[in-house]
Amino acid sequence: MWLAQPLLTLKLKRRGQQEPGYLHAMDERFGRYTSPVPAHDGPTVWIHAVSLGETRAAMVLVAALRDQIPDMRLLLTHGTATGRAEGVKLLQPGDLQAWQPWDTVGATQRFLKHFRPKIGVLMETEIWPNLVSTCHARQMPLVLANARLSEKSLRQAQKLSWLARPAFAGLNAVWPQTQADAQRLNQLDAPVRAVFGNLKFDANPDMRQIALGRTARARIGKPVVMFASSREGEELALLQILKAFRPPAHIDKAQAAINNVVSDIQWLIVPRHPQRVDAVAELITEQGFSVSRRSSWGAQGPATPAQSALDAAASVNSVAMSGLDKTAAGDAVPTIWLGDSLGEMALYYGLADVALLGGSFKPLGGQNLIEAAACGCPVLMGPHTFNFADAAEQALAAGAALRVADLAQAVSDAAEVVVDAKRLATARQACDDFSQAHRGATQLLARAILHVMIASVAGLVRTG
Repeated sequence: MWLAQPLLTLKLKRRGQQEPGYLHAMDERFGRYTSPVPAHDGPTVWIHAVSLGETRAAMVLVAALRDQIPDMRLLLTHGTATGRAEGVKLLQPGDLQAWQPWDTVGATQRFLKHFRPKIGVLMETEIWPNLVSTCHARQMPLVLANARLSEKSLRQAQKLSWLARPAFAGLNAVWPQTQADAQRLNQLDAPVRAVFGNLKFDANPDMRQIALGRTARARIGKPVVMFASSREGEELALLQILKAFRPPAHIDKAQAAINNVVSDIQWLIVPRHPQRVDAVAELITEQGFSVSRRSSWGAQGPATPAQSALDAAASVNSVAMSGLDKTAAGDAVPTIWLGDSLGEMALYYGLADVALLGGSFKPLGGQNLIEAAACGCPVLMGPHTFNFADAAEQALAAGAALRVADLAQAVSDAAEVVVDAKRLATARQACDDFSQAHRGATQLLARAILHVMIASVAGLVRTG
């Protein structure tokens, strides 16, 4: 890890060309800090939320910990630029934010000496051997909250069991999301204390954003299907499928009816990684569609179909022409909406009648569908949901999600769902029931963390 530091620096500089946030305070990655930490009367509680999803999950936990420990100071660390940008929303006056230290003994020692946290809370999956060992040596409790471990990750860890087992065993407590996660973590000797459920069920979506989205959808007057948190390769596959739904006129009536519905849907793509937005916009135009970006909508929301047709017709000469761009009959270029903003997933789910789950149509493990359900947006998911297997199966059983074989079936089934008012209403109610049934983990977890911290101060926490 020490020898790899120059490679990390090079990677950060390259990543920073697309996301400047990675170039901010790079010395923090190596445990070097320019400003002293101000004195504070209460304990410093360190929470590590590596990326965007973990940071959003941490929001409800931070609020609950502030209730349990009113005088706490939050130290929030991250590994990605999107996570750090989102984490600013959690900070109050006096709180601290920094990059996660690179996993060398020196960097982690300097990090702990500088900030002096009373407890460290790692969110979901972030286990680093040197970090665990350094915390253990300093007798500072380190716990894993909202923990998850897929079968794939377990197999990888078992191949490096000489490294993974001591790292998991060196934690003071682990609270998994599900019983299946608990069983897998036990195989790595992790000190599993209790299964409380998933914090993300307790997160309340931005109702104002949802209302804005639903109002805009009603104004548009046509069904909206969203590709939520799409991954590289999935957008191209969707666009090619949509092009295929404009076949010759000699097809049978049933297929023609499906094609008409698919063509009349307003498609919305929201990439998982914001640095890919420009590339996805270029891809959309290359495939013969017009693109309307969220950043261009303004306060009034997306354009109506009539306005979109005018805009698309005006830009026809600047778009790579295909059978979709301009037919002999003078059809307008179909417009794809593109979500290019951060922190507005509730708006996008409010806009959508249903969502296709990104990362599940290629062997990438899928994305979390809990936020979609909380916003009342049913999900169609592909075969690959191993990163969130239990949540996916629970949503499927509740009727809040539908499993499909591939992306082509997802497009076809979405077209059927959005025109079936009764089926859509049933699925939306299932989303609400699913979300409500799994709430309550946050308070249990906050109390458990407080207990570990108090026990540590009293010298009762296991240290080896």
